[in-house]
Amino acid sequence: MIRLNDILDRVASYNPAADLDMIKKAYVFCAKVHQGQIRLSGEPYLIHPMEVAAVLAELKLDVPTVVTGLLHDTLEDTLTTYEELVNVFGAEVANLVDGVTKISKIYFKTKEESQAENFRKMLLAMANDIRVLLVKLADRLHNMRTLQYHPEPKQRTIAKETLDIYAPMAHRLGISRLKGELEDLSFRYLNPQLYYDLAAKVTKKKMERESYVVDVQEIIAKKLVEHGIKGDVSGRSKHLYSIYNKMESRNVDIDEIYDLVAIRILVEDIRECYGVLGIIHSTWKPIPGRFKDYIAMPKGNMYQSLHTTVIGPYGERMEVQIRTLEMHRVAEAGIAAHWKYKEGKGYDEREVKRFAWLRQLLEWQQELQDSSEFMATVKVELFPEEVYVFTPNGDVKGFPKGATPVDFAYSVHTDVGHRCVGAKVNGKLVPLKYELKIGDIVEIVTSPHHTPSKDWLKLVKSSRARNKIRAWIKTEERKRSIALGREICEKEFRRYNLNFGKLQKIGELKKVATEFGLVGDEDLMAAVGYGKLSCNQLIGKLIPDHKMEEQKERKETRLTKVLNKLTRKSSDAIQISGIEDVLVRFGKCCNPVRGDEVVGFITRGRGVTVHAADCQFALEIDPERRVDVAWNQDKGTVLPVKIRVSCHDQKGILANITQVITNCEANIASAFVQSTVDKRGVNIFQVEVTDLDHLNRVINNIMKVSGVIKVDRLKR
Repeated sequence: MIRLNDILDRVASYNPAADLDMIKKAYVFCAKVHQGQIRLSGEPYLIHPMEVAAVLAELKLDVPTVVTGLLHDTLEDTLTTYEELVNVFGAEVANLVDGVTKISKIYFKTKEESQAENFRKMLLAMANDIRVLLVKLADRLHNMRTLQYHPEPKQRTIAKETLDIYAPMAHRLGISRLKGELEDLSFRYLNPQLYYDLAAKVTKKKMERESYVVDVQEIIAKKLVEHGIKGDVSGRSKHLYSIYNKMESRNVDIDEIYDLVAIRILVEDIRECYGVLGIIHSTWKPIPGRFKDYIAMPKGNMYQSLHTTVIGPYGERMEVQIRTLEMHRVAEAGIAAHWKYKEGKGYDEREVKRFAWLRQLLEWQQELQDSSEFMATVKVELFPEEVYVFTPNGDVKGFPKGATPVDFAYSVHTDVGHRCVGAKVNGKLVPLKYELKIGDIVEIVTSPHHTPSKDWLKLVKSSRARNKIRAWIKTEERKRSIALGREICEKEFRRYNLNFGKLQKIGELKKVATEFGLVGDEDLMAAVGYGKLSCNQLIGKLIPDHKMEEQKERKETRLTKVLNKLTRKSSDAIQISGIEDVLVRFGKCCNPVRGDEVVGFITRGRGVTVHAADCQFALEIDPERRVDVAWNQDKGTVLPVKIRVSCHDQKGILANITQVITNCEANIASAFVQSTVDKRGVNIFQVEVTDLDHLNRVINNIMKVSGVIKVDRLKR
């Protein structure tokens, strides 16, 4: 268990002038306000803030940040007020604590929105002080270290969120020690059987390779002495999740992964880095295509190093990393290694430029009102792999892996993106679907009469391009909907002797819009054009009931016929806010089941289509067409969902799996069974379940079958 003196000694070791009395005061304050509170583990709550502060001290952060680690839960979990923190510790610490405080007292409609809003708050806090995020990461790390005390469903939820949001964020900030541990802990709870199997195999292979690593270290150390270079040579084991990813991407077993251990060489300066690279390549044969120069072209998170893979002793592949001591410090601690906080002046402007991507995320989240869109944006921008290309003038631009010339065009200017008709890459014309590669020189060809296509959303990878295309499509669809709504209303109004123009001029339509919760005439016409409101609903507000009765024998309009086609029995499983007896369909692209967060979209001529909230197709649909939908509480309706079961190809396992599904009271509608060349079985079942809990029960019970490796829910 961590002690206060451990934290004080750690801070004093890298900052002899630190105000340790402030940390002691924070400890006393924290112990007082959290007195009597117990964690799920049964330990005093005080242990948690102490461990968070210790992580921050390991990152060598300043005193206010360490103090914030001790106080980060006081506003949320105790009676402490913001004003009290200001009085005792000053505005700087109070603002940091306020920035880290979880949003627990605000009501959110959906789980996805809660996650998105929480993340927005985190980003907004970073706009003023990035230390808020560092405390948040330390908080999440200790929560992950003690995740075993939560029930299994919550373990999986927290682990998934950590893997999707916090580990990539730690990577983007360059804090590799946090990123690796967060990934491994998440992996442990998301797939425990694979985690422990892999851990055992890695431990065994590590013991087998220890003598090999020692031999390599001695050879390299001797070579460095011969060339007069002073350096430190060490072997580093790769963390489990990175090994797992490599096995999955290559579809190989651990016995075919040769670079479980990387040899790291630390030298004094950049010149020696390239000198050592020459020594390594002259000693062992390098593998073509496996050399990466992150010194000349640093990663977006400031990481710098030379990476090469060679055929080492005994003909085995070996990865070698070469960097300076300063580069190594940055690789381990990221932004924490560059922390230069100026009292009363905010953080160094040079550090702001290093993390311009944080500012970009803030700008994008202000443009996006839809929380699902925002989360999709964030996940794209946190994706670690980037491609760097050149403009014709030699400027470097970075994009997510898989980006196309359309992404490049929008990075230049919105109008360039809108008018893009083609591109030249390295002097040759390429299609817009061409995936940019590192080092490409890109030039955009435009036409003044060209406009974006909805299909471009399938091509682009950057959030800026996607948001600009969506904004253009939304504007154009709104214009068409307004025109269509006006046309429908003008035609229908004439049947009731109503003058559309006159009603608009005297402000009657604006009053009707207000009654429906809309802003003005255009919003009202757009709602009619989209199909959210019927023209009869407007007329009902404009004409008294007794006059409406006199018009009952009017001729049925074309619009009425269309609406009648849609007026069928609604799905028993779904309720639609504000709409009755409308045809409901479920999106085949995501196959939602009761318990999933869902959204509905009006589909012209086909009623309402229900999608999972995180469905990629749903994210690309105009938010104006969205309607609120919810699951009925009655669990009588069953819905089909596909699951994929990966297992060892062994006798009787298929019978055991199907028996487990049947025991869980789930019907198997169809099954596809296949054996692979590597003695594995891939089984795809379409099962009928009542809700998400039912599905999770089926999946969890299948995972308990001996020989089952993994169970995935298929959205398509």
